[in-house]
Amino acid sequence: MIGRRAILGGLAAAGALAGGAAAKGRMAAPADLSGVWTNAWYTHLQRPSQLKALVVTPAEADAYEAPRRAHAGELIDRVHDEVGQAESEFPDNGPGLARIGGQIRSSWITDPPDGRVPWKPGIKKALLIGEDNPLDNPEDRDPDERCITREGGAAPLLNSHDANVTAIVQGGGSLVIVGEKLHETRIVRIARSAAEAMRPDPRAAGLTQPDGVAVGWWEGETLVVRNSGLAGHSKLADDLWLSGSGVVTERFTRTSDDQLLYAFEVDDPAFFTQAWKAEAVFRRSSGRFFEYACHEGNYGITDILTAARRAEAAKAKSAGK
Repeated sequence: MIGRRAILGGLAAAGALAGGAAAKGRMAAPADLSGVWTNAWYTHLQRPSQLKALVVTPAEADAYEAPRRAHAGELIDRVHDEVGQAESEFPDNGPGLARIGGQIRSSWITDPPDGRVPWKPGIKKALLIGEDNPLDNPEDRDPDERCITREGGAAPLLNSHDANVTAIVQGGGSLVIVGEKLHETRIVRIARSAAEAMRPDPRAAGLTQPDGVAVGWWEGETLVVRNSGLAGHSKLADDLWLSGSGVVTERFTRTSDDQLLYAFEVDDPAFFTQAWKAEAVFRRSSGRFFEYACHEGNYGITDILTAARRAEAAKAKSAGK
């Protein structure tokens, strides 16, 4: 297994090479975002039905957290998880609901006020969100299941039930963000201003990537990163897709030695009824950055499709009788 020091050393070299001559003559960064961070919390992107407001009271937080503490932040569903998968895994959900500016937050989404993603009618159904994917071919299965995309690397940076460590390496004219899941890596080119960052527009210039093209600029001590140029419809996190025209604007602010405030806005008129905003917090990670060996152990696809073929054969045999 490659150690964290080796990973970060390699990322630092990559960041320096990516900056290269482009960094020459630019101002020194007004803040240092480098470090190994985690956004592991009981709080997630959308507000759960049990919590009604963005900011909850200590009593409400305790009532929500208490039944989840027995299994590191998760509830055990013995009805739908008969073989005990959740109990055999090692969740990474942090200490409880997130605290931002002294407030206990129920969701990362701050606008709309209901804390839910404002999907346009019919979009979730078209993307098969919350529905079973076809069982005909591997390509029909969910990108998460195929180890193609997961939370933690692409924008926006979201947490899930495991592997919530994110490394940031800053240097030269670039900043590198790598997520623990799938080792998703973004190299953010740092421009001198927002106007420079917009030239050229990635899509107009024919520059597209599966996770988009990232370019940033400093506004005071906050690094703003614009992510655009998605190559078609892309799943960026659990139940979160963007169209090819979607734009995610992130804002990174170092608020202390041990905390990083992370805010973002998602603008995608093709999928959502409005642009929506969210705010999260990273804290310095006390744990290690581990290998996320998704492909190496991904025998689930074989099992799923084999079971589907057997079910079809049994059905055909029954129909023949």
